[in-house]
Amino acid sequence: MQESKTESEFNPLYEETFDNSHVYYSEMRAKCPVAHSNEFGGFWALFKYDDVIRLQEDTDSFSTAEQNIVPRVTRKDGPRPPLHFDPPEHATFRNPINRIFRKSRIDKLETSLQNYASELLVPLVSKGHADFTKDFAEYFTAHAFGEILSLPLDMMLRARSVGVRYYRATTSMNQEEMVQASTDLYAIAREIVDGRKQALLNPDEDLVSALLLAGERGPAISEKLVVASIRQVLSAAQAAPGAVLGSIAVHLARDQELQATLRKSPELLPRAVEEFLRMYAPYRVFARTAKHDVEIGGRQIKAGEAITMMFPSANRDEAVFPNPHVFDMNRQPNRHIAFGRGAHQCPASSLARLELRIGIGALLALTSSFKLGGEVKMTDWVEFGPSSTPLRLFPKN
Repeated sequence: MQESKTESEFNPLYEETFDNSHVYYSEMRAKCPVAHSNEFGGFWALFKYDDVIRLQEDTDSFSTAEQNIVPRVTRKDGPRPPLHFDPPEHATFRNPINRIFRKSRIDKLETSLQNYASELLVPLVSKGHADFTKDFAEYFTAHAFGEILSLPLDMMLRARSVGVRYYRATTSMNQEEMVQASTDLYAIAREIVDGRKQALLNPDEDLVSALLLAGERGPAISEKLVVASIRQVLSAAQAAPGAVLGSIAVHLARDQELQATLRKSPELLPRAVEEFLRMYAPYRVFARTAKHDVEIGGRQIKAGEAITMMFPSANRDEAVFPNPHVFDMNRQPNRHIAFGRGAHQCPASSLARLELRIGIGALLALTSSFKLGGEVKMTDWVEFGPSSTPLRLFPKN
């Protein structure tokens, strides 16, 4: 017998602050770890680590092809690889993408990203104040992904601006604006692919060329699906690292002792980044659709119902992470799932880690201290992290 869905057990549209979500999610883990919401047309939300892992790894029971985010978005132009494909078809698109995002390729970007981080931060530190998200993170992450796409910063910022419109329309369920913003992203993706067709680059170094030339090493990808793939990464790849950068900046601004430790011993940054990723996982809208009736945590979920994975909650699950709200740089093991698990694990994890290490490293190196300089404002439902991070910056002595 199907459960009544008249009562909404989880409200994703509460007024969020930097801290209150983790209080809310702790309550949900304790009282209703598999919760139904009537928002966004109705969906289930998983708050516990093991349930989120199960959803990602059990591709026999849960699909990403039908509905892969909450709210459900209109696919006027068809599926967008690789996110909208289940294994084994999914591998056709992930293989060339994985090749581009291999760690040896990402490591080559380190000098460029270090130089650009300094270029952005030096005038901000001299001024003494900045919005770290708007003045640094948005430009820095756009530049980093522009390196992967071999594209100029202005095009990446244009794509980011349209992506923000798209996700705001998604959250407000404004179908007309959602379709228009998606159409605009497709137009940018088509512009990129048309340009690259005229001047192909090394498919081991350039993402667009890798997709266009996929048939040389495996199944060919149609041009329509190459455009759709680029459309997908344009909207997904820049937001998450920017959200985490903002979260880390807020955390450090409120912990002067940790700032001092990382300034004195920058070799600790990679370990610190892993704990920051655990504490401030940016995703909470990625979803799966039940392929058949299934039980999770004692709740009966019907075939065709959407289930979202609350990564910021799962990464603070007390059953997996002792003292989950405490930053512990020596946490072992640290089995966080900020980048997901299974076939759809984020292919850009090495790039994200490099962005976080360099971005925060530069902020620490160029300052003697930094503190919050105003109200931290959060993004909407789509990402978890600040949309505005005002800082007071004190130059290095």
